[in-house]
Amino acid sequence: MGLNASLCLFSLTFLLVFFSTAITADNITQAFEKYSNFSTMNDLLIKTKLTIPISKYLTITLLAVSNEAITPIINRSDVELKNILMNHVILDYYDEMKFNGMKEKSIMLTTLYQTTGLGEEMNGFLNCTKSKGRVYFGSGVKGSPLVAEYVKALYHNPYNMSIVQISMPIVAPGLSLAIFPPPPPPAPPAPAPSPMNAAKAPGPGPADEDNASDTDVPKHTPATETAEVDSPAPTPSADNEKIEAADKAGTSSFACKAGLSFDVVLLLPLFASFAGL
Repeated sequence: MGLNASLCLFSLTFLLVFFSTAITADNITQAFEKYSNFSTMNDLLIKTKLTIPISKYLTITLLAVSNEAITPIINRSDVELKNILMNHVILDYYDEMKFNGMKEKSIMLTTLYQTTGLGEEMNGFLNCTKSKGRVYFGSGVKGSPLVAEYVKALYHNPYNMSIVQISMPIVAPGLSLAIFPPPPPPAPPAPAPSPMNAAKAPGPGPADEDNASDTDVPKHTPATETAEVDSPAPTPSADNEKIEAADKAGTSSFACKAGLSFDVVLLLPLFASFAGL
């Protein structure tokens, strides 16, 4: 009786493991087929034959990268590409609820690459850090930057398999040439004032106009030496003509009076001589 119970329990355990393994292997490709924006990563998992070792684990979390973000690694060698992708398979279950409930701290996550025995200086682990409510990922190697950020959950089969999106690939030191996040975009230029605002702008006041005239109109300073220019004599005005006429009249009357006085002096002795006769 006890032997039969043990055999039944063993059979159920074997079937459960086999069934779970089959679901994990199938769900990887099926989950990606629903998201065309992740078709490149799906193709790379098939190309590197990573779906086979992944299917051996009952609990995994796959860090998926979009077609656009995964571009920097698609031209790496097959060995480099496989090692990089293995570092995106976490041997534990993390979904959106678990990341949201995570405390503000850093934890080390074991990846599929660590199981190869080739890991050096913690490059088979990922550093997962939550800071100010946001979750970041980077290589477990000391001093490595947190280059990727959690974006959203794509697929989850509770406590079996979870697929979440991160912002960019994670390349651990020693696996391939590292990649870093792009620089932030430049700040946009200040918007130009609208015509309505320009019309409402106050015009310059009288004081501003005076100041503007003083500053805008150049003041001409006379030269120290002026070239001599032959110019016609000024025409006498009417007042000058009257003064000259009066001067001439006064001169002529004075001359007449002087002439008469001279004639009287000459005639006086003549009259006196006649009177003596």
